[in-house]
Amino acid sequence: MKLQIQPRLAVRAKISSLGTFVPPAVITNADLEKLVETTDEWIVERTGIRERHVVAKGVATSDLAAEAAKQCLTQRGVNASDVDAIIVATVTPDMTFPSTACLVQTKIPRYQGLGV
Repeated sequence: MKLQIQPRLAVRAKISSLGTFVPPAVITNADLEKLVETTDEWIVERTGIRERHVVAKGVATSDLAAEAAKQCLTQRGVNASDVDAIIVATVTPDMTFPSTACLVQTKIPRYQGLGV
């Protein structure tokens, strides 16, 4: 009997929507001028930064990512249950284990994308 190997079909992935989220609280360079000896000009010249968003106490990276995921699902008009994989790339995870992607998964289990 001859063994016949069947070719596998390639599984393709694509990015079909993108969601973003930043916390609403903002600290400007003017705010920093009141806290430390610096100026807006000095900060902008060296970093290009004029303002930064700051999370409230108790808000984690997974909370921000879950909001971005919900926005993404809404834009695409799909439900959370239709998602096959969640990939989170961050240098500020909630914790080492479980991964931030797993935490996001638990925060959007029944979210229904409404479409736009």
